[in-house]
Amino acid sequence: MKRFLVAIHHRDDYDPAIAEDESMHRNIDRLNKEMVAAGVRIFVGGLHRAIEAKSIQTDQSGHLSVTGCPYLRTDEHMAGFWVLECADMDDALEWGKKAAFACLAPVEVREFH
Repeated sequence: MKRFLVAIHHRDDYDPAIAEDESMHRNIDRLNKEMVAAGVRIFVGGLHRAIEAKSIQTDQSGHLSVTGCPYLRTDEHMAGFWVLECADMDDALEWGKKAAFACLAPVEVREFH
């Protein structure tokens, strides 16, 4: 079995109080239960907003600097993710489609080395 990251992405101005309702929460809960029942879910986690992130970078001399912002300069960031154990990418993509439907958000599926 291979492991895959199934990542949910939100715009930085995403407000769960406005965008999420009980129906969405039920769909996500149902998906999590389905993943557990299928034996594919290794880990799941939601992330705080990217605006709260800290980035660490090093320069050529090895000096580290910490900044109070996300590393990537974009208006969308990862909002949460699942780590799944699946037979192959096709299987992981099927779970990714279910995640996109449940969360009403774009999903990225990537295999771990």
